[in-house]
Amino acid sequence: MKFRIYNTDNAPEGSKTLLENAEKNFGFIPNLLGEFAEAPAVLEGYLTLSNIVGKTSFTPAEQQLAILAASIENECDYCSAIHSVILKNNLNVDEGIVNAVRYGDSLPDEKLDALVNYTQTVVRKRGHVNQEDLSTFLDAGYSVKQVLEVNLIVTLKTLSNYTNHIAETPLDEAFQSEQISFENV
Repeated sequence: MKFRIYNTDNAPEGSKTLLENAEKNFGFIPNLLGEFAEAPAVLEGYLTLSNIVGKTSFTPAEQQLAILAASIENECDYCSAIHSVILKNNLNVDEGIVNAVRYGDSLPDEKLDALVNYTQTVVRKRGHVNQEDLSTFLDAGYSVKQVLEVNLIVTLKTLSNYTNHIAETPLDEAFQSEQISFENV
């Protein structure tokens, strides 16, 4: 089955304005959002969650590193590429840090390393983290509030990562420089 990628001309009525706003923000409509448009509530929910993640106590770089970490753990090539581009090009995060997340290496910054590892542990264990997992995250300088905020980020990425797996979302040209493959994992 092939999923349809909608645009502002052919999207269901409940998705048109959302896609118009996305096009203004991105300069184009990412394929994932075009797919979400099939179900206006899903598109709205994803965009709303994305905005709420931006309100967490994490810095924009920390937000994106956690998003990338969840996408890598979920083996989502589409989201891994997008968030790598955002980190490198929009947030000017060092390429070595981004690549460490992408390829499972330790990050040179212990606090960021704890964030990435904790996020991936939450995904891997489906939320069944243990006291040691929590202590390592908290001891790195994060808070209980941020434990909950990681759950929000994981929720956001579960929606997009799983959709990309099911729909086999084609990677937009704007993100192809950071394409990654999980086929041999």
